[in-house]
Amino acid sequence: MFSPVYFDHNATTPLEPAVRDAMLPWLSEQFGNASSRHEYGRAARRAVDEARNKVATAIGAHSTEVVFTSNGSEANNLMLKGTAACMKTGVVAISAIEHPSVIKPAEQLARRGWQVQKLTVDRDGRIEAQRYLAVMAQEPKLVSVMLANNETGVLQDVITLAAQARAAGAVFHADAVQALGKLPVNFRSMNAAGVNALTLSSHKIGGPKGAAALVLDKRVEIEPLIAGGGQERGLRSGTENVAVIVGFGVACELAVQQLAMVTPRLLALRRQLESGLSGIGATLFGSGAERLPNTVYFALDDVDGETLVGYLDRAGFAVASGSACSSANPESSHVLHAMGVSPEKARGAVRVSLGAANTAEQVSGFLKTLQLTASQLRHLSAVAI
Repeated sequence: MFSPVYFDHNATTPLEPAVRDAMLPWLSEQFGNASSRHEYGRAARRAVDEARNKVATAIGAHSTEVVFTSNGSEANNLMLKGTAACMKTGVVAISAIEHPSVIKPAEQLARRGWQVQKLTVDRDGRIEAQRYLAVMAQEPKLVSVMLANNETGVLQDVITLAAQARAAGAVFHADAVQALGKLPVNFRSMNAAGVNALTLSSHKIGGPKGAAALVLDKRVEIEPLIAGGGQERGLRSGTENVAVIVGFGVACELAVQQLAMVTPRLLALRRQLESGLSGIGATLFGSGAERLPNTVYFALDDVDGETLVGYLDRAGFAVASGSACSSANPESSHVLHAMGVSPEKARGAVRVSLGAANTAEQVSGFLKTLQLTASQLRHLSAVAI
C-alpha cells in the first residue's frame, strides 16, 4: 500500500520522537514561569538554561551568545533593525537571494534613511565577488548574507565574505536556518573570521515550531524589538515558551549527533534524484555550485510549477513550488530572477528537499510519477491550445 511521501523538509521537518518526549513534561505538570522565584519557576529556568547550553554546544558558541526568539524571521528582524537602531544611517548590504525576513526589514531601513545595496549573484546563485568588493568599498555598516539558500540550497563562502566585511568595518550576519543539521556549523570559527551573528530555527531540524535563536557576538550593540520584562538579557522580553525551547535544545543535540550519518545518505538520494531529472530533460538550478546535500531545485519545459506541485500532491508527493518562499507571494521566485533565469522558466520551478527518513525507493517512485504527470500536463496544454 502506497504511503504519502514528504519531500519538503526545507519548509519544515517532522518532530523527532525524542524531542516530543522531552517537551511533554513542560506541557503538563511542569508549567512554571521561568521568571518566577519559587520552585516551579526555578525548574523552568533550569530547563531554559540547559536548552541554551545545548544550542550553544551544537554550534560551538557560548551560552551567553544565544538569544531565543519565536522564529527565524524574528531573529533576522532583531538583527537587522536592532543593530541598525544603534548606528547612524549608512549602507546596509544584503544578497539579492535572501529570505523575505531579511529583505523586508532592509526595505524598512531604507524608508528610515538607510541606503540598501543588493549583492548580485551569478547564474548558479553565488555572490559575485567583484560586485561584493565594490559594495564593501562603500564601507557598509551592516551586511547580511545567508549561509545556505532555502530554495536552491546553494552555499555561500561566508568566511571569506565576512572577513572582507570586517575589513570594511561592517557587522556581518548570516542566516544559517537551512544549514544547521545538514552541514557543520561552528560559530566560534566563523566569528573569528568576522561573522558577528547567526540565525537558527528549531523546526528545520526536527524540533518544534515556535523556537529559534539569534547567536550574537556580545560586542555588537543591539536594540531589542520587544521591550518589557527584560528576558533574554533584555534583548527579547516576554515569558519564555519553556516547552518549545526545551525541544529546540534536544533537536540541536540530536542534529549534531546524527550529522555524520545523515549527510552522506541525503547526498546519495540527491544524486539519484538529479540523475533521474537530467534523464527526463529537467533544468537543475544552481547545479554548478556547492549546495546542501538534501536540496534539488528544477523545472521542466512547458510545465507550470504550481500546477505540477498540485498534481504531485494528489499523487502522494509533497514538494514545493518556486513561489513558496513566502506564504503570501504568488510571484515567481526572486531567487531565480536574481540568478538570471527567465520568468517563463522560473514559473516552472519545483523544489524537492529531502529528509533523513526518505528512501531510494521513494525517489524512484517520485521520478516515475513526475515523468507521467509532466506528460499528462503537456498533453492537456496541447489540447487546450
